[in-house]
Amino acid sequence: MTHIHPHRQEIRRGILIVMFLLFPVSMNYFSPYVIIDGASQGVANGSLFVFGLLFLTSLLLGRAWCGWACPAGGLGEIACVANNQPVNGRKLDWIKWLIWVPWIGIILWALISAGGYRQVNLTLDTVGGISLAGDADRPVIFAYIIYYLVVGLFLTLSLTLGRRAGCHAICWMSPFMILGRKLRNIKVWPSLRLQAASELCSNCKTCTSHCPMSLDVNAMVQKGVMENDECILCATCVDGCPKGAIKLRFNAGR
Repeated sequence: MTHIHPHRQEIRRGILIVMFLLFPVSMNYFSPYVIIDGASQGVANGSLFVFGLLFLTSLLLGRAWCGWACPAGGLGEIACVANNQPVNGRKLDWIKWLIWVPWIGIILWALISAGGYRQVNLTLDTVGGISLAGDADRPVIFAYIIYYLVVGLFLTLSLTLGRRAGCHAICWMSPFMILGRKLRNIKVWPSLRLQAASELCSNCKTCTSHCPMSLDVNAMVQKGVMENDECILCATCVDGCPKGAIKLRFNAGR
């Protein structure tokens, strides 16, 4: 089969690697701590806007951010060189909700205690917008400690458990996109989706064996329902299918 996008996966992985290399700059804009710090001061900071943007974009693009631009996702796919074993998502996926729900509660509590948002500072807790530069209240070493703790945790999970294990277990950003996609499915408006033609499937299971999120894509194809909370729309299954049974489309279908 001649692929329509023969180099798409190389481009995707390249973007992910670049995003990971930029993580020392961007970390605070994805930080679960900095948004709490901002809320406690009544400051709407960069991470608040990023998390809000991830929710809004998920209404049209699902979790494409995870598949194409997430720094932690880039680290997870780099780690596949050392451990490319699929993970058991059913044992891990619930953990991130156990983290996310109380975290949202803490943000709301801090915000209410501060009397709501009173100002905007997108570069809160940074110097010149660079996360690892620290700020006037925190030495640079503090920023580096946080950076290596985050990187070490995601890397350890991937090396010990398998493909993008951190994305399944501890990602605090994915719930925003999962909820956005659920709303999208309720409203059934046009968005980026996978579609499958089960009659074209040869049951080779290449899609399942190559899925970065360890999903049983083959089973989804057989059912004709290409919907899963953990799907990151990376198109690996699309580009790897020898029969062209899976397509990436922007429409209102399910």
